[in-house]
Amino acid sequence: MKKQILLSTPHMGEQELKFVQEAFETNWIAPVGPHVDAFEEEFCQHTGAGYAAAVSSGTAAIHLALRLLDVGRGDEIFCSTLTFIASANPIVYQGAKPVFIDSDRTSWNMNPDLLQVAMEKRAKIGKLPKAVLLVHLYGQCADIDPIVEICQKYNVPLIEDAAEALGARYKGRCPGTFGTIGIYSFNGNKIITTSGGGMLVSDDERLVKKARFLATQARDPAPHYQHSQIGYNYRLSNVLAGIGRGQLQVLQERVEARRRNFEIYQKALGNLPGIEFMPEAEFGRATRWLTCLTINPQAFGADREEIRLGLAEKKIESRPVWKPLHMQPVFAECESIGGEVAEDLFMRGLCLPSGSNLTDEDLERVIGGVRVSNCNLKYAHM
Repeated sequence: MKKQILLSTPHMGEQELKFVQEAFETNWIAPVGPHVDAFEEEFCQHTGAGYAAAVSSGTAAIHLALRLLDVGRGDEIFCSTLTFIASANPIVYQGAKPVFIDSDRTSWNMNPDLLQVAMEKRAKIGKLPKAVLLVHLYGQCADIDPIVEICQKYNVPLIEDAAEALGARYKGRCPGTFGTIGIYSFNGNKIITTSGGGMLVSDDERLVKKARFLATQARDPAPHYQHSQIGYNYRLSNVLAGIGRGQLQVLQERVEARRRNFEIYQKALGNLPGIEFMPEAEFGRATRWLTCLTINPQAFGADREEIRLGLAEKKIESRPVWKPLHMQPVFAECESIGGEVAEDLFMRGLCLPSGSNLTDEDLERVIGGVRVSNCNLKYAHM
């Protein structure tokens, strides 16, 4: 029986285990320790960020970012709509309201023109958002420069959700380092993983120090347990930070492996009618964390869901592109600026298996599965 091919699995090396063994040998098992300190420092070296705080998840990092910017009840946050719900859930934790901004076709990320229109309208009524939460989707950067310019013009802080884009580049720089605060995820399906974990970065040392304080239950500097603010248990464990240090050493290798997956898929499937791959914007270099494509069912002879189910029958996991947040029942009452582009990408978009540990045989099985869907369904419709 053929093995199941999953969408994006962890890919461990050799150094990770050595760091974990070191944590065990020194008994640094708690959510503090030398691996945490070293992981933060090495992460800054890799990304160019000024300061970093290692935390338990990317979601925790977003929540802390919103706390650091004093986001509270009734505030509005402009947020990318084409993303996983974890980008927006922390907005609700703080009692604030997300306002969703549609994607552009160039990068599938937040449309700077729509953001500008939304800012102008809010400025006229004296109700600017408390922050902009920009997502860099599927390993590709948004067009950051105009978004930064808009935020600076209206004095609105920018949070960059680079959970899916570690290793990508925008004009030579790492996403997550342009805004007031950047966040990353090391969930099990990400390009590098700590099992579960995240990172908050900023060039403002004061913000990162406060993030660490809040992430350790906001314990005041006293010999007894004293707390003047509400905090969280959000710090990353020293054991998991050891895994992260090892993974960081092979980050570039993992990026190249995923880009190779994309190139193989594109060469094999790009000439099929109705198939278009997620473009790579000229302003950056994507990691291709996931290889994403769109299907025109009239030209291809099958729609996205028919292909997905056909692959599933062959024990190949694929997944629709994120359902836009403005379409989610939980956010049904929230405002959306545009939405048609994100809706179209969702309806026609599919993510193929993209792990950096896929074999050539795995890739051939996926390619064959897509081609068979095309041939079988065209034949059935004749």
